[in-house]
Amino acid sequence: MEFFNPKSNVNFMGIRRWTVMVSLLLIATSVISLATKGLNLSLDFTGGSLIEVHYAQPVEQADVSAALEKAGIHHAIVQRFDSNNVAIRLDPSEVARLAGKMPKSADSTLDTRDSQISESVRSALSAGGRQITVKPSVYVGPQVGADFKYGGIVAVFVVLAGIMLYIMFRFEWKFALATIACELHDVILTLGFFSLTGMEFDLTVLAAVLAVDGYSVNDTIVVLDRVRELFKTTRNLTPVEVLNRAVNSTLSRTIMTSLTTLLTVLALFFWGGPSLRGFSAALIVGILVGTMSSIFFANPVLLWLGVTKQDLMPKAKEDAELARRP
Repeated sequence: MEFFNPKSNVNFMGIRRWTVMVSLLLIATSVISLATKGLNLSLDFTGGSLIEVHYAQPVEQADVSAALEKAGIHHAIVQRFDSNNVAIRLDPSEVARLAGKMPKSADSTLDTRDSQISESVRSALSAGGRQITVKPSVYVGPQVGADFKYGGIVAVFVVLAGIMLYIMFRFEWKFALATIACELHDVILTLGFFSLTGMEFDLTVLAAVLAVDGYSVNDTIVVLDRVRELFKTTRNLTPVEVLNRAVNSTLSRTIMTSLTTLLTVLALFFWGGPSLRGFSAALIVGILVGTMSSIFFANPVLLWLGVTKQDLMPKAKEDAELARRP
């Protein structure tokens, strides 16, 4: 009696050449975009000024942006935390331009410049009689932004290395390589999405990329664990048949998990406000890409690596060697 009676019988491995080809094409497009266009890095990584403003009356984000543009403060990123509080981010070039328009004084310092920039923002937003409170400008230097960038890259590679070691001990090295290939696939495509669309890439998006990493591993591990079980509990099945059964047996679970998670993230995207827009967009792309890669990419890679029943049955290999001895 077989371990599993599949509810679906889709021949996923039969189209593996096409699905891998599409994945490789998307990876190449993402890498080219990242190399030529790059990411639209936020103030967290590039440096600049951050100004928090409290309104006595509720205000719309579009009204704040329009008031800044009208006052000659361009390229400001406005994030609305609630109906009365907004954060305004100015990139280094805009900070330098505004600082250049201000009168120079003998005691001109960084604090003086920040207070003057805050005063410029206050003047722009208080036009029309609005009652506001502006907190002093906080300047993030380029070195701090570079440290954030370096820390983010290190965090991604540490996560990848840790997961690879875990899977190598928990399963087998071929499974570890297939999982890492799937992870890199999902991370590169998510970063490629932000590069192609030009959406701002900040620390919240970096956190979402790391979350995508974990989500991708979770989905892939479920499938690979079923592959291992089927290799151990079935007989006379080729690796292609085992991989097909593994994907089919976890298909309903994969779809339901991805769908319920996606609905939650879509709610964040549409109603979570601008501060969560990039975070939720990264998760949406990651969930879609991660679900597809666990079905159409990880298993073809595992098959290409030549996984067999003997890879997961070391005792069987020892017994076979003993049986061949005279």
